Formats: sequence, structure tokens, C-alpha cells
Amino acid sequence: MATLNITPAAAKQIHHVLDERGQGLGLRVSVKPSGCSGYSYVLDFADETHEGDVSFEEHGVKVFVDQEALDMLDGSEVDYVNEGLNRYFRFNNPNIKDECGCGESFTV
Repeated sequence: MATLNITPAAAKQIHHVLDERGQGLGLRVSVKPSGCSGYSYVLDFADETHEGDVSFEEHGVKVFVDQEALDMLDGSEVDYVNEGLNRYFRFNNPNIKDECGCGESFTV
């Protein structure tokens, strides 16, 4: 069975953005071919479930992953970090074999 961990910081941010929107079931994560290394993460709001979605719930929030991305994300941790003026979701993904220098894309 696939796993995806959600840190308390990520859960707090997901909850915050959903509250601001006033709707949504959670965060939707997928991957797309992109960048110089192969794939990049795609984040969106999950306003409804799609056929084949796998949902992960921790700290009171849900993250939905489509079947196509599940193998690439299995065992990952979704975190939310503040680094200086930058704030973003970070994926600690054990399946990554290589990343591009800017961190925008990865290879599995």
C-alpha cells in the first residue's frame, strides 16, 4: 500500500488556504513531464474526488494523488517551509534519482 506523509506545517498551510477559499476537500498532487530532469509536481485544490484518486489524511487535512503519480510519490513527505522570503510546499521524495539545479524538476 502506498504512503504519503503530511507534516504538521503542510497540514496547517493546506487548512489555511482551504479556509481562505471557503471550499475544497484538500490538496491535489500530480506530476507532469517538465523541466530539464523529467517531471515536476503539480499542486491544485481538490474540490471533488476523481476516479482513481488515492487520498491520504493526516493532521485533519487530505491530500489526493492520481494513480499515474502514485508510484513516483510513494513514501514521500509533503512539507511546507519558510526560507527567508520564500514559502512553499516541499516534497521529500525517496524515489528521486536526480534533480535539476534549480530544483524545479526531477527524475525517478
